Amino acid sequence: MSTAMLPQPAQRLVLSGIDWPTYKAMSDLLAERNVRLTYDRGDLEFTTLSPEHGHAKKLLARLVEALTEELDIDVASFGSMTCRREDLARGFEPDECYWIAHEPQVRGRTAIDLDVDPPPDLALEIEITRNIIDRLPLCAALRVPEVWRFDGVQLRVLSLGPDGQYAVAERSAAFPFLPLQAFAGFLTATDARSETKLVRAFRAWVQAHAQEWRGTAGQ
Repeated sequence: MSTAMLPQPAQRLVLSGIDWPTYKAMSDLLAERNVRLTYDRGDLEFTTLSPEHGHAKKLLARLVEALTEELDIDVASFGSMTCRREDLARGFEPDECYWIAHEPQVRGRTAIDLDVDPPPDLALEIEITRNIIDRLPLCAALRVPEVWRFDGVQLRVLSLGPDGQYAVAERSAAFPFLPLQAFAGFLTATDARSETKLVRAFRAWVQAHAQEWRGTAGQ
């Protein structure tokens, strides 16, 4: 008798009263592990990442990166690097982060110091299950101008306003030409195509619109 494999849920643990040096030491120690740390002024959350989370994160990143390649948009990709600032007592690892408008400031760099360098222009956040610590205020505190949130069904583009709050945007500031609903359709495709064929289909779609979009991409 065969048994179906059940999805592996993310596991979470929150500790309170953690000072900055302890958080920083734990963050450095676990940098290469499949554990995400979120720190907000003394509260430290550990989250293990599920296969569903990992798949959604990787597919969304592949599409963003294919888009920039096909349209020849300069981008600096730093994956799930730890974004932290001691003066704010906040730190987190986005699922992916990119410098786009500020790519020239970090070009060729292998290390980023957010005390002096600009924050990423775009952060990707997979929210298959909710974190205990809300990560959006951390993104706002670090002044990340745009966050894409994908919950496995819906992609939401959030733009940071002058009031320091995120609001759902109809267009991406990083890619203002991009029809978001059509883009999100590639994330939720349920046909029998392999991931490789899906990304190839996405590239073909971008190529078909490249001439139309390219002028906007450089603005």
